Amino acid sequence: MNVGARPRSFYESGSFEGPEVELEGVIRSVVEEDGLELVEAGFAREGGRRILRVTVDKEGGVDLDAIAAASERLSRRLDATGAVPGPRYTLEVSSPGLERALREPRHFARHVGSKVKAKTVEPVEGARSHIGTLASADDHGFTLATEHGELRLRYADVASARTVFEWGARR
Repeated sequence: MNVGARPRSFYESGSFEGPEVELEGVIRSVVEEDGLELVEAGFAREGGRRILRVTVDKEGGVDLDAIAAASERLSRRLDATGAVPGPRYTLEVSSPGLERALREPRHFARHVGSKVKAKTVEPVEGARSHIGTLASADDHGFTLATEHGELRLRYADVASARTVFEWGARR
C-alpha cells in the first residue's frame, strides 16, 4: 500500500508492462550495484524537455559523490541498453532531500523516531494535518506521538506524509 492517491513513479508493482518495467529493472540494478536504494523514478516535462528523475538513498543518507557515481553509471547503462523508450531525455539523479516524502511502509519504518507531518484524506480526530514523532510503522499504517497523545493512521487514509527537518535538532 502506497500513501497518496496517484502513482508516484512508472515502476509501481503490477501497474505497467512492457518497456517501463524493463527500464525500472535497469535503473534498480545499477542503483543497487552502487549500494543505494531506488526510492523513486519517473518522467517529467519541464520547458519542453523530457526528464528522467531518479531518487536514491541509503541508510545514513547519500552524499554527492555517491549520487555523481550513480548518475554516471546509470547514464552509461541506459545509453548502452537503449532501455529508455521514446525521444531524447535528460537524466537527473538526486537524494530525497532533508524533508523526505514517505510513500511506502519501508519509508515509514526507516524514519521511526523522526518528526513527521501527515495529511489525511478525511479529518481524523477533527483535523486533516497531523505532526508528531513517528513512533512505529508496519504494513498497514503508522503511529504518531503527537502533543495530544498517540495517533494511529492507516496508509489508505493518508494523502501525503513527509519528514520534518528541525534546524538545530540533534540527529
